[in-house]
Amino acid sequence: MIPLAGMGTQTAMRLVDATRDRQLELIESSARHSRAISTFRERIGDIQSVEDLLDDQEVYTFVMRAFDLEDQIFGKAMIGKILESDINDRKALVNRLTDPRFRELHISMGFTDAGAKNANTLDPSWQEAIVDRYVEQRFINNQAEQNEAVGIALEFRRAAPEVKTWLDVLKDKGHATFMRTALGIPEQVAQLDIDKQAELFAKKFDIAKLKDPAEVEALVRKYTAISDALDGSAVAGNAAVQMMTNLASGASRRYVPITLDITAISAKPSAPYR
Repeated sequence: MIPLAGMGTQTAMRLVDATRDRQLELIESSARHSRAISTFRERIGDIQSVEDLLDDQEVYTFVMRAFDLEDQIFGKAMIGKILESDINDRKALVNRLTDPRFRELHISMGFTDAGAKNANTLDPSWQEAIVDRYVEQRFINNQAEQNEAVGIALEFRRAAPEVKTWLDVLKDKGHATFMRTALGIPEQVAQLDIDKQAELFAKKFDIAKLKDPAEVEALVRKYTAISDALDGSAVAGNAAVQMMTNLASGASRRYVPITLDITAISAKPSAPYR
């Protein structure tokens, strides 16, 4: 794990991106995770029903961690009902839960006939996709433990291509925080009815653009920059500001840095000098 302590979000994000491939390799090859991955590959083909999954504690735990549901591992009864749900039934449990992770788990696992059948578990490409997801989630969680803002940005970047509606964003606390910050929407907006929030976000950004990696990266840059500005990292880490502060430390007047909202300043005056 690369230490991120004391870094601003922008700097930490650049370091994380630069070392991403190496960190993923280290996670996959570590004794703990390598053993979990091997066990999953060896036994996932034997999982043909929801009951099979719940009975194999190691495979079940691996799957739950792959979907960032480690905090729900002990709720086997509920997870079983979720996986057995008919997703086409609006009243089904999977459709009544607000946490999008459960719906994603249900769809990705692909159990049918009330949880009695599963064709995905025999598909090598599906198996490797779950392994990749497990490793990726460990990577994201490692960064989030050190820098919450970086974790939020990484999680949004991973999920962005699958986002279809603003409700998909707003039902996830981290995604909602990311978009509010990147779009400059006040945190107080979160108190509004979720449909009202969706209308407001739709006026600020075309959600279809999340299919474009370049648009997502532009949002990530905005999010990290604004996160630094809000917590003072951008000012505190600026060499010029530090120099001015040091020069002023012995003077009778103290140098006080200020932060300007550049988005509120036009690039050129409406009636420029001729």
